[in-house]
Amino acid sequence: MSHPEFRNVAIVAHVDHGKTTLVNAMLEQSGVFSDHGEVTDRVMDSGDLEREKGITILAKNTAIRRAGQGKDGNDLIINVIDTPGHADFGGEVERALSMVDGVVLLVDASEGPLPQTRFVLGKALAAKMPVIILVNKTDRPDARIDEVVSDSQDLLLELAAGLEDPEAAEAAESLLDLPVLYASGREGKASTENPGNGNAPEAENLQALFDVIYEVLPEPSAEIDAPLQAHVTNLDSSSFLGRIGLVRIHAGALHKGQQVAWIHYDDEGNQHTKTVKIAELLRTVGVSRQPTDEVIAGDIAAISGIDEIMIGDTLADPENPVALPRITVDEPAISMTIGVNTSPLAGRGGGDKLTARVLKARLDNELIGNVSLRVLPTERPDTWEVQGRGEMALSILVETMRREGFELTVGKPQVVTQTIDGTVHEPFEHMIIDVPGEHQGAVTQLMAARKGQMTSMDTGAGEWVRMEFDVPARGLIGFRTTFMTETRGTGIANSYAIELRPWAGEIKGRNSGSLIADRSGQITQYALQQLADRGSFFVEPGTEAYEGMVVGANNRDEDMDINITKEKKLTNMRAASADTTVTLAKAHTLSLDEAMEFCGQDECVEVTPDILRVRKLNLNATERARARSREKQLNK
Repeated sequence: MSHPEFRNVAIVAHVDHGKTTLVNAMLEQSGVFSDHGEVTDRVMDSGDLEREKGITILAKNTAIRRAGQGKDGNDLIINVIDTPGHADFGGEVERALSMVDGVVLLVDASEGPLPQTRFVLGKALAAKMPVIILVNKTDRPDARIDEVVSDSQDLLLELAAGLEDPEAAEAAESLLDLPVLYASGREGKASTENPGNGNAPEAENLQALFDVIYEVLPEPSAEIDAPLQAHVTNLDSSSFLGRIGLVRIHAGALHKGQQVAWIHYDDEGNQHTKTVKIAELLRTVGVSRQPTDEVIAGDIAAISGIDEIMIGDTLADPENPVALPRITVDEPAISMTIGVNTSPLAGRGGGDKLTARVLKARLDNELIGNVSLRVLPTERPDTWEVQGRGEMALSILVETMRREGFELTVGKPQVVTQTIDGTVHEPFEHMIIDVPGEHQGAVTQLMAARKGQMTSMDTGAGEWVRMEFDVPARGLIGFRTTFMTETRGTGIANSYAIELRPWAGEIKGRNSGSLIADRSGQITQYALQQLADRGSFFVEPGTEAYEGMVVGANNRDEDMDINITKEKKLTNMRAASADTTVTLAKAHTLSLDEAMEFCGQDECVEVTPDILRVRKLNLNATERARARSREKQLNK
């Protein structure tokens, strides 16, 4: 029996450089979508949040079958993995790289290689993988193709020089001989010829891309006749099949109903081997999974029947169980506490999942598929510390849980520190900022306040300035909103984690205090009108408030307790001003990201499906004052 040929490839790039759009075009041209089926844009972004934010959050795989394009007229199956471009979801990229034999690096024809490009490329080179450079969006009016190709090759060389493994460095330098592809994902065209700035490639389709993938990427070094070895690289679940493990088969073949040795690890990292049965075997066809009886080495398949299967486990031959290396991911940098909602209005925000037990089960469930997260217990039985790669990854988790009907209390994001040789170290990030020249001073000032150190500055083409900083990760908590305000929405800021360095000292948070409700009740228009000059409000008249709830930002750098439920005393005297209308400034409704950024050290965010509130950890004003004076005594 003739077997199909395989190529396994991951598509990596910075956010918004067109990965998902390109995969969409590849699927479309391979006849995956039937004529009568509905074709959606960015079919790989299946989650609601992915569609709303326009970013990929979870790495997903698809199989593209090219009939008769393999050796001896056999079919060619290209397993493509669409990865997230955001460094916060770096765990997904690392995991995807363990499934493939090569990488297509997408670079925007105008923006060029950006920080996350560097991050994912560094990971691919360390794994000694071939990298195909593809310049996407050549039809952009501001495209600068030649400069971008040169920058990408410089980046390749720079990263190759920094590799510790000499073999990996040599492999990286040989990549410069590989062909560069030019494409427009939106039009579904690719060519090896430079079309010139602002033009789409002169090709009918993406055939050039398929050809280069076929010629450049190695065939999976897999022996079909050898004892079985398969690596679990991703997890999924289905209401019908239970937990599904995505496996890359390195050697041998996998059959439905087969008895295999399952090599797994406990919490301490000890290895255990157990014989299990493969209940169901599924092959990816396009964007759906179909049952199959056999999957051979080199392919990627899905299996069910093992309830406690985890990422990094190995399926092997029962007579010869040999484990494959475990998947390692970078350490978490940011943490925050997530607990049950303890506010006076708990249970009234539209959520139906309120107890600590349900919350813990949900966090444990998240850990199954998300390799970059950690959940640690705290002193309280109803609160847990959740650690992740970045603020965005944590806010996406909270937003997902909120939509599922959870009511939570979320603390302010903190950094995960480590003590090395007796000194406290914290994670640092490398920040690359592109801004128009007029905002240069404001940005430098902003970064200096956050303990950022400038490493380079480049005044490139036009009025734009590119600045690079090394900055503590905690300095970037709440950075984005201020940065966007300072640069009037024109600035572009991207960062990636670099290393642990000694603690940088105190970083002052926001320069405004909180306006705090001093009693429970309904917010009145009269009270808001009287207090309008004190600051800006987050609440509308008629909504419910409780003691200790933060209702706005104070103009001064101190907290202030206010009566937000005050009503106008009614008399039977007619005032001369009775008929004048008073307009209130529109309240600023906080989004989840803004609320997490605004939140102070002694505050937390109450997250419910219907509403977001910022509140004090300690609701009673007298107790808060006592805590403050105790702190002053200690810090004397």
